Amino acid sequence: MTFQPQMNTKINGFSVVGGLQQRAWDGVVADLFSVNCASDASGQYEARDPRLFIVLDGLNTGTFNVRLDPQSKDLGSDGVANPMCYVPAGMPLWSRLREVKHIRHIDLHFNVKTLVKRFGGEVDLGAITRPRLMFSDPRILALANLMAGECTNPDPLHPLYGESLAISVFALLFDIKAKTERKRSKLAPWQLRRVTGYLNDNWMHAVRLQELADLTGLSQSHFSHAFKASTGMPPHQWQMSLRIRRIEEMLLRTGHSLNHIAELAGFADQAHFTRVFRQHTGLTPAAWQRSRK
Repeated sequence: MTFQPQMNTKINGFSVVGGLQQRAWDGVVADLFSVNCASDASGQYEARDPRLFIVLDGLNTGTFNVRLDPQSKDLGSDGVANPMCYVPAGMPLWSRLREVKHIRHIDLHFNVKTLVKRFGGEVDLGAITRPRLMFSDPRILALANLMAGECTNPDPLHPLYGESLAISVFALLFDIKAKTERKRSKLAPWQLRRVTGYLNDNWMHAVRLQELADLTGLSQSHFSHAFKASTGMPPHQWQMSLRIRRIEEMLLRTGHSLNHIAELAGFADQAHFTRVFRQHTGLTPAAWQRSRK
């Protein structure tokens, strides 16, 4: 279903020039307005979805003020050439312009569910509920002007172009950083020697993770990550690879039956032994043994 923003407005002294120019992308709808203003224009706005209001141009003269309720103090645009206001979903905003003749602005309505999904959970959901009024960001302004260009373009570019602009604005607005994978520390040399030695001595048994962690003085979770950082594989996989290597040695160098080898290697029965060996080598023990003769 296409995202359709909804906003209730009460305006006084505004006259839209040329009508609304709108463009919709995945997760964002952009509304571009060019407005003539009376000497004392005002408005009240409340949107169902969070939105970012950006003044593109027109504040060369006069004053522009906003507030979040009728009794609060006005926040002015003094010193901010292109003020921006982020307004959370359902939060009303009052505006008042004095001696401003014309203003051009773009409203970006965000579909939070879609955008959070695209960012893979890296969004601070708390920040989405907090308003930011009368701030400015040259990077967002540059992107907003490009989006405004797409709103007026009779032959717009591929939707991915607009989507990339919209996603970039969202990332800048909420300071969404790339997820950095924490580099796991390795086991100390003595820890690795103790663990691998223990596994070599007990290769025919299923060694529990807690046993190995106790040898190093680490928690199970810490040990598992450190062991993988040191060897490139989890403890269980390392142990199973060792068991398979020892079994291969017995298949090549002894005359034991497959049933006896399965018993020596700690398997419950030959069927279990055959299944595990085949998973790791691609061959049954008998086929592997024949292939090496």
